Amino acid sequence: MAIDRTQEILEKITLLKQQRNAVILAHNYQPAEIQDCADFLGDSLELSQKAAQTDAAVIVFCGVHFMAETASIICPDKTVLLPEADAGCPMANMINAEQLREVKKCHPGALVVTYVNSTAEVKAESDYCCTSGNALKVINRLKDTGDIIFVPDKYLGSFAAAKTGKHLVLWPGYCPTHIKILPDDILREKNAHPAAKVMVHPECHSSVAQLADEVLSTGGMLKYPAQSDAGEFIVGTEIGLVYRLQKLYPDKIFYPASEKALCPNMKMISLEKILRSLQEMSLVITVPVPIREKAYAPVKRMLEIV
Repeated sequence: MAIDRTQEILEKITLLKQQRNAVILAHNYQPAEIQDCADFLGDSLELSQKAAQTDAAVIVFCGVHFMAETASIICPDKTVLLPEADAGCPMANMINAEQLREVKKCHPGALVVTYVNSTAEVKAESDYCCTSGNALKVINRLKDTGDIIFVPDKYLGSFAAAKTGKHLVLWPGYCPTHIKILPDDILREKNAHPAAKVMVHPECHSSVAQLADEVLSTGGMLKYPAQSDAGEFIVGTEIGLVYRLQKLYPDKIFYPASEKALCPNMKMISLEKILRSLQEMSLVITVPVPIREKAYAPVKRMLEIV
């Protein structure tokens, strides 16, 4: 995109934001130009918090469908726009409400903890939602009164089980992007950069997490370099985070664990699509009232445990 054209689009977006009383939220995995355009950047938890706090009438959510749905659950009085209708999450689609109800039947009385990377219908069948940033706190908060069902990510679930010492009934879901990061990738990068600290996302395969210095959410990864004396870091998550890390810490060096760790759905949104979304006020994401009312309680519990 030519620089003049980009500037023209950005100016139109700025004007429309003022006219619509709109705010742009963007996930850490979004393309660089979307990150630069956003009013707020963050992981799922941070963006959910921003959605709950904003006074804007319109939220343009630059992420994937479940994130915009979560914003709609939290803010039913606001208009939530998703600039790309096809920006979904494969992991969220790996379990539906009927499947979760069947699991619950097999474990009567079990508490259900659902990763925020899930549909509104699945959230509505849950007791608690969590993000990768607060999953351990949520699970530690639960009393040992019976089974705990954790859906849909088996790798985040197994990491949480190991860290909390609690037995979790896991669903075989996973992130197709994070499982592309292999132990060989970490070993190769460690060999090339022996002084670098390794931080990986808990959605990675357990064998990858075992090789890390730190297993962190993207929000945690953004804080870790400030707490470390290291000058180099190997980043085991979607490669979009490397751009933000490098901007935050220009004096440090960040290496993606694997260039294959790219989420095509996260890269679907463009500046042109944001502009069109604001011009046409589309695509509006809403959650049916009965589902929203049931899903609100577990989402609210997630926001309260930080």
